[in-house]
Amino acid sequence: MTAAPHALAPCLDTLLGQALAGELGPDPTTRRIAVAFTTSQAVRHDGRSGGYRNEVLSLRLDRAVGSCATEPGALPPGTVEDCAGAEVAGLLQHPVLPVRVAALDAYLMDVAPHTPAHGAQPVTVPAGSSLERSRARAAAVTDLLDVEPGGAVLVVGVVNSLLAELRSRGIKGIPCDLKGGTTEWGEPIGTDALAEIGRCDAVLASGMTLGNGTFDPLRRSAQEHGKPLVMFAQTGSAVLPRFLGAGVAAVCAEPYPFFWLDGGPGTIHHYRADDGGTS
Repeated sequence: MTAAPHALAPCLDTLLGQALAGELGPDPTTRRIAVAFTTSQAVRHDGRSGGYRNEVLSLRLDRAVGSCATEPGALPPGTVEDCAGAEVAGLLQHPVLPVRVAALDAYLMDVAPHTPAHGAQPVTVPAGSSLERSRARAAAVTDLLDVEPGGAVLVVGVVNSLLAELRSRGIKGIPCDLKGGTTEWGEPIGTDALAEIGRCDAVLASGMTLGNGTFDPLRRSAQEHGKPLVMFAQTGSAVLPRFLGAGVAAVCAEPYPFFWLDGGPGTIHHYRADDGGTS
């Protein structure tokens, strides 16, 4: 697959500034968000002892939907109303980081959709139950790792299906999440990803790191330690490919609608730095 070359993004704030200045596409003062909405979910799969909750802010810009996940209740009251009809330029400077991320995601997805021309390789997530689709997505994400059996992967943003998939391939998962707690198998979940990077062969991290401000420190630390960083992204699926070759080795991009919203087949998108990334 051949893709157009892309300019490396040194950090999220720089990318936001480039978008605001119109360096990545149309003048954002001329673009407005048509629809803003949140999706709040609670999950407890059959056969699993635990569950989880999250909330996703999504912004519709023309044909594109940009998203950023947050902790439930974290968005200030009135956020959705503030975003609907707002100029993209204003939202790129919004005081709430998840709003800035969702706006940037929508803007970049409108500029460079997930297509082969922009470096994306489509991967089908088959129809099935929520757990079946979660496992299929986990397998597709794990395929982007270049780690042999017996190796170790730091998983930032714990997803039990990802940990199970790593186990099935003979790879040790080192779970880390700001919420802490324990995994499905009773393993303690660390809360300081930067302290764990030295123990792993690669890092697998959620796009939620964009929305909580931990992405850039994690990316820099992975670079400093020489650890390949693979991102799985419902949050910022169009943002993270901009960091390919700048500390990010690969991205599994999953734009809205996400696999857990229905039981039909869906498409996620693989990006690899050695494929040329995104234009």
